[in-house]
Amino acid sequence: MSRARSFIQADVFSASPYLGNPVAVVLDGTDLTDEEMRRLARWTNLSETTFVLPPADPEADYRLRIFTPGGELPFAGHPTLGSARAWLDTGGRPRHADHLVQECAAGLVTVRIGDGVLSFAAPPVVRGGALDDEYLDRIIAAFGIGRDRVLAHQWVDNGPGWAVVQLPTAEEVLALDPELSLIPDAMVGAIGACPEGSEHAFEMRTFAPGAGVAEDPVCGSMNASVGQWLIATGIAPSAYRVHQGTRLDRDGTLHITADANGTVWVGGAATSHIRGTITL
Repeated sequence: MSRARSFIQADVFSASPYLGNPVAVVLDGTDLTDEEMRRLARWTNLSETTFVLPPADPEADYRLRIFTPGGELPFAGHPTLGSARAWLDTGGRPRHADHLVQECAAGLVTVRIGDGVLSFAAPPVVRGGALDDEYLDRIIAAFGIGRDRVLAHQWVDNGPGWAVVQLPTAEEVLALDPELSLIPDAMVGAIGACPEGSEHAFEMRTFAPGAGVAEDPVCGSMNASVGQWLIATGIAPSAYRVHQGTRLDRDGTLHITADANGTVWVGGAATSHIRGTITL
């Protein structure tokens, strides 16, 4: 039987209200079926909708299920931070004062609790290495660019299936008007360097037709694994900032930092903007 459940819609990765990436968070997902969760995710029509559940792992503070309009994801970045913010804002008490532990299909994810900023530890990639020629050619064709514009490319899959291409400049990334019908199952990003002296080191765009999302406004999971790749290869320093969302009239900023142990953290602002109940 349907009942009222606590609900928050949070904005992630922007300090300016309503210019980040929204996520719908149902704070009590107990006794909901998979189909009921999928149905709500299709209805909200946001890039992700999440459901908070009691943890199965004794080390976790809560368990999270993450759905796009197209189906369930094992892990996603901005839903992780938005759900953590919603859980904390509705009285969640983590076992540790400075961090919480989220359980999801990809495993346990640590979220650091900072002053106005939450940061998650990038999960390990399940697939790395250069893209094969056939897939790269399909991406290039969809992007409408020449192969000579691709500085580097990589599988950066930490669950959703991400791949990325590096272009020479942020301007070239922003100029892309991809024909996604040529890559209907793709989960792919494009990143390019901002001009010297800019507030941000890179501009990122993320296209996820494979998950039913043409372009994700600001994507934490993509930036997490791209950060691991860029820092490990020396393309980027151990701490840098990424801008995302320009073509969608958003203003997202992601803080990417590698700590002394080599763990890459992805952080940003997260704010609960809509609070109430939802009947499910």
